[in-house]
Amino acid sequence: MRVLVVEDERNLADAIARGLRRKGMAVDVAYDGTAGHEMAFVTRYDVVVLDRDLPGVHGDQICADLAASGALTRVLMLTASVTIADRVEGLQLGADDYLPKPFAFDELVARVQALGRRATPPAPPVLSAADLVLDQARRVVTRAGGLLQLTNKEFGVLEELLKARGAVVSTEELLERVWDENTDPFTTTVRVTMNTLRRKLGDPPLIETVVGAGYRIASFSDAAS
Repeated sequence: MRVLVVEDERNLADAIARGLRRKGMAVDVAYDGTAGHEMAFVTRYDVVVLDRDLPGVHGDQICADLAASGALTRVLMLTASVTIADRVEGLQLGADDYLPKPFAFDELVARVQALGRRATPPAPPVLSAADLVLDQARRVVTRAGGLLQLTNKEFGVLEELLKARGAVVSTEELLERVWDENTDPFTTTVRVTMNTLRRKLGDPPLIETVVGAGYRIASFSDAAS
C-alpha cells in the first residue's frame, strides 16, 4: 500500500510515517500543502493522510481537488478541531474519514488499512496460487503449509504479484506500489528483493521473469526461474 502523509508538524509527520512503514506500507511525506498537492497528483497513492490546516495549499483544497479528479485515492483528514460541524464539513469536501487530534496510533493504522482496501479493486483477503497462501490481514505467508519469514518488501512484492492474478507486473509498478519516493528508480533493489523472495518460496518456482516486461506468478507447468 502506498501512503502520502501531508502534515506540517514535522515530528508528528515523521512519527506517522515511521509507524506506517513498520506496518509494511510505502510512505512519502510532505510538510506543507503546496508540496502535498503536487505529490498527490504525481503519484497514485492508495491513501492520503491529510492535515486540514496546512501552510501553502490548504488541506480542504487538496481534499476537494482529489475528490473532483475522480482518483481512487482515499483521504483520511486530520484536524485539531473536534466539533461535529468541522467533521461534517471535512466529509462534505470529499474526505473518506476524519480523525481528530490527538489520536491513538493503532486507530490511525486501522483507518488507513480500511481505506486502503477501498482504494483498489477488491481482492480477496486471502490470496493464493498453487500451494502458496498469503493472508493480507494477518500478513502471513505459507507454502505447502509451512510458514515463510518474509521482509515487508518481500511480502509487498508477493502481494502485488498475487493481486495481478497472472498478469505481468513491471519493475516500475513494483517500485511505485511497494517502495517510496526516496528509492532510486535505477536501483537494482527490485531484482535483489525478487531473488531473495524466490529463494524463500523454494521449488518448484512460482515467479516468472518476462523479459523486457516484468514479473508474474506462473503456474507450475510453465514457471521459469
